[in-house]
Amino acid sequence: MVTTTLPSQSAAAPPTPPAPPFPRLDRPLSPTEMADAMRAFSTSYYAVHPFHQMMHEGLLTRQQLQGWVANRLAYQRAIPRKDAAIISNCPDPDIRREWMQRIVDHDGAKPGTGGIELWIQLGVALGVPRDHMDDERYVLPAVRMAAESYVTFCKTHYWVEAIASSLTELFAPGLMHQRLAAFPRHYPWVDAAGLEYFRTRLIQAPRDSGQGLEIVTSRCTTVDTQRTAFQALAFKLEMLWVMIDAIYHAYA
Repeated sequence: MVTTTLPSQSAAAPPTPPAPPFPRLDRPLSPTEMADAMRAFSTSYYAVHPFHQMMHEGLLTRQQLQGWVANRLAYQRAIPRKDAAIISNCPDPDIRREWMQRIVDHDGAKPGTGGIELWIQLGVALGVPRDHMDDERYVLPAVRMAAESYVTFCKTHYWVEAIASSLTELFAPGLMHQRLAAFPRHYPWVDAAGLEYFRTRLIQAPRDSGQGLEIVTSRCTTVDTQRTAFQALAFKLEMLWVMIDAIYHAYA
């Protein structure tokens, strides 16, 4: 008989991601029901990971903050690539035209602008030299693999599924508000100008998630397509958890 020697979950160990509350789907959900069910997945968002809780309570060291900001740049740079993958798979020109704004938001309309640049500026404000940010020398293999898995998912899955996976944006504004409150209070050494990325996401994330949610709820009208959409969102939640968990363990 094989017995496990794995330790049981303890308060000191990072918890596994809370399981998303998948709806029963014994019938197709209405668009409103589906939107509400997707919003309910917020309980599995990586905002509840111990690393973020420590961040918001002022318990992270300077090194932990620097490790976080340097690593997450790999994910920031993956975002416009996943959006390009969605555009390449989408047959609807109206949706493609709308979706292109996301690439501009992250890559910028010209060099030195956009969300990726703002994230690098955040890194500099946290004390990471710009060239150390830019060459990604601190990015952990697990973080890079997690970010690339998101790009691959959007390249290889039906474009509506890929959009469903992006709906973690539904939960981003709350996290941005927490960061904007926590940094001035607990980390006053960080230049407030470096927090501009968080401010821009308070505008972009509600706009983008509203667009994505309308597409998913209007096109996923059967039990099978709705189940696939929920699974896509669950994949993205797990991917984000893997990323922050790797950072948590590397800089504990």
